[in-house]
Amino acid sequence: MYPVADIVPGQLSRLVYLIAFIKLCIHIAFINGYGIFRDELYYIVCGRHLAWGYVEFPPLIGLISYVVTSVLGESLFAIRILPAIAGAGLVVLAGMLARELGGGRFAQALAALSILAATIWMGLNHVFSPNAFEPLFWMGCALIFLRIVRTRDQKLWLWFGALAGLGLMNKHSMLFFGFALVAGIILARQYRYLINKWFWLGGAIALLIFLPHLIWQVQTGMPQLELLRNAEKTKNLIVGPWQFFLGQILILNPVTFPLWLGGLVFLLIRKEARFYRALGWAYLVLFVTMIALHGKNYYLAPAHPMLLAAGAVWLERVSTGSATKWLRPFAATVVIAGTIIVTPLALPVLPPETYIRYSRALGVDEVATERHKRGPLPQFYADMFGWKELADRVADVYRTLPPEERARTGIFAQNYGEAGAVDYFGPHLGLPPAISGHNSYWLWGPREYDSTLIVIGGKEEGARKVFDEVTPAAKTFHPYAMPYENDQTIWICRKPHVDLKSAWRMTKKYM
Repeated sequence: MYPVADIVPGQLSRLVYLIAFIKLCIHIAFINGYGIFRDELYYIVCGRHLAWGYVEFPPLIGLISYVVTSVLGESLFAIRILPAIAGAGLVVLAGMLARELGGGRFAQALAALSILAATIWMGLNHVFSPNAFEPLFWMGCALIFLRIVRTRDQKLWLWFGALAGLGLMNKHSMLFFGFALVAGIILARQYRYLINKWFWLGGAIALLIFLPHLIWQVQTGMPQLELLRNAEKTKNLIVGPWQFFLGQILILNPVTFPLWLGGLVFLLIRKEARFYRALGWAYLVLFVTMIALHGKNYYLAPAHPMLLAAGAVWLERVSTGSATKWLRPFAATVVIAGTIIVTPLALPVLPPETYIRYSRALGVDEVATERHKRGPLPQFYADMFGWKELADRVADVYRTLPPEERARTGIFAQNYGEAGAVDYFGPHLGLPPAISGHNSYWLWGPREYDSTLIVIGGKEEGARKVFDEVTPAAKTFHPYAMPYENDQTIWICRKPHVDLKSAWRMTKKYM
């Protein structure tokens, strides 16, 4: 009934650690590439407003931000070293998954190499965000499940619950993986893993860890649900099943497609993988769920390491004979070559103009996930440009005000990127903290400003609903920034005819 229980995996291949070290070194080498990313600005500011939650995500990223910036400061190296380490950790985790599935040295190394090659993790491990840590929680839970299957030790569900609870405090998406795995266990008819007290105790641990954030969500009116509804209507680009599937191929690097597809088939069909079949079903459940909920294509990415690991095990097994041994060096060579080709597409290793020529030569276009008009660079890169220049322009306007007026002047931004830029660069420019109606900035309120505001962007008629005197003072521009951040007027708004605190509810924008 449990033949896998007698299998004791050997030590993890040293090649896995070597590949993890290479990935870490690559990220460190380009850690200062381009500039700070839009969302990084926001996460840093979240670390200054510790709470049990934020409009878009649970509290863990704010806590990590607070600890990192308190210890290391706010340089790009300080905030990006943890995502780089997380990327190296994912390489090791993929090797461990392959080993747990019965893979030898080659399978472990190929699984690790496929993580190095995956475009999505090159990018996500370059910037500070919950996405950099998300696959560690998903695949850590997958590894624990494999251990439960192999060792018959149901008490490991307690560790599963603890890790899942922390994953929920990182991103709500952990709930989808937990649901998909339970559905996968049911579809694989492995009910014994659910009908025992340890499974339910593990679930209770996860709920207990997540409970403070759940209470926060209720107390603040469930902002996450409101944001998701608004984003689907006005922001996110909705794609069909075929486009979503093609998106998986592109974001994971096309050279890894045969590997993860083979891994899915291996888990679902091969007799020797029947005890781990729940993972294959879990992936399919996730795939269908993400399409049904109109999720962005990268939402499914944290589930792929288990398929890549399974695919590496499958390839190792079909290449044992003398007639098929060539598959091993061939597969490794293709993955390495694919890694070299796509690296400039996911990491800022080239100057912007060189990148533009390179991507055009390859005929590669960005996998769009939002409806915004794009500029010469894909959004991931474009969002690393223009923030310092924006803060400088705001500071120029701020300095034109008389000293007595500056003391009671606030800075209002249309979105958290602009507000984050003011808050990140502003202290060195003598600027006050920004306010905004966008997402968690709205929860942090209008502070004590009651007379003059410097407003970044927006239309004059909108400002005149609150102020009698609205004066254009400057324009924003950077050639590589997102188009909607360019040519925005910076307004000086005086003489409010309504109370700013009373009007604050009008600024709310969850999206």
